[in-house]
Amino acid sequence: MTPPLGDIAHIGHAQLFTPDLDASVVFFTDFLGLTVNGQRGDTVYLRTFDDYEHHSLVLTARDRPGLGRLALRVSSEEALLRRVRAVEDAGGTGHWTEDEPGLGKLYVTTDPDGHEHALYWESEHYTAPGGLRPALKNQPQAKPNRGVGVRRLDHVNFLAADVLANAEFQQHVLGARPTEQIQLDSGEIAARWLTFTDKSYDVVYTEDWTGSTGRLHHIAFATDTREDILRAADLAIDSDVFIETGPHKHAIQQTFFLYVYEPGGNRIELCNPLSRLVLAPDWPLITWTEEERAKGQAWGLRTIASFHTHGTPPAQA
Repeated sequence: MTPPLGDIAHIGHAQLFTPDLDASVVFFTDFLGLTVNGQRGDTVYLRTFDDYEHHSLVLTARDRPGLGRLALRVSSEEALLRRVRAVEDAGGTGHWTEDEPGLGKLYVTTDPDGHEHALYWESEHYTAPGGLRPALKNQPQAKPNRGVGVRRLDHVNFLAADVLANAEFQQHVLGARPTEQIQLDSGEIAARWLTFTDKSYDVVYTEDWTGSTGRLHHIAFATDTREDILRAADLAIDSDVFIETGPHKHAIQQTFFLYVYEPGGNRIELCNPLSRLVLAPDWPLITWTEEERAKGQAWGLRTIASFHTHGTPPAQA
């Protein structure tokens, strides 16, 4: 039985592993415009300017890039307990921890592919220090005066050996709604987009053509406008940031986007999906065929292949 919508309030933050912590921090602060909000050992906490919580991104030094944890904030303490029961009723396991600043207890579990998810309720609202206080009291932090100035963490795209099993975990265990998908001629589901909110998508699963498990395709940050995406591309070439593809428009979900790589080897998407919402409570699942997908993106740009996602830009592989 699908759990009630609304138990997951939104994506809280994502953790990335990086073999070059210092260079990754510079990328996220100077190029994207995030702000460092603390460090514990080899882990740095950063935030986007419009995030009300302590951090939007966690960078942890490791020998290889990849995704550590996706944290999801629930809508209440009762919702947290419901999701824990749903995980356990589905045969999953998890454990409780309190290992992040600004947050209370987290319930940590995994999807069928092994991606770590943390569910939490208790969260300390951010109070900006003097130099970062905004002029408008309904904004958590002043807009950055450097880089792209991304507004929030928008979504996470996981690679998965079995897209359907993982998408159904999001839907039937965590309460997401599927909005769009790619179905191959064989009937296999090659990708599925899901949302916890009125946004058209929060999480995505894409087939990992290598058959591997637990890998990341990308994390995405939202900008205010499409012009910010174009400006980001200009900043990228001036800052020696590797552009993989774009600026362009996705056919699926209609997101205006740019794919770049941060120095640690993780793919980062800059996206502008802010005007597209899924407001219909009976939204139909939109299916794209192989033939339709072969046409490329909205304006004909070739779609990048999942098997290129080895954690480093193709030009550096």
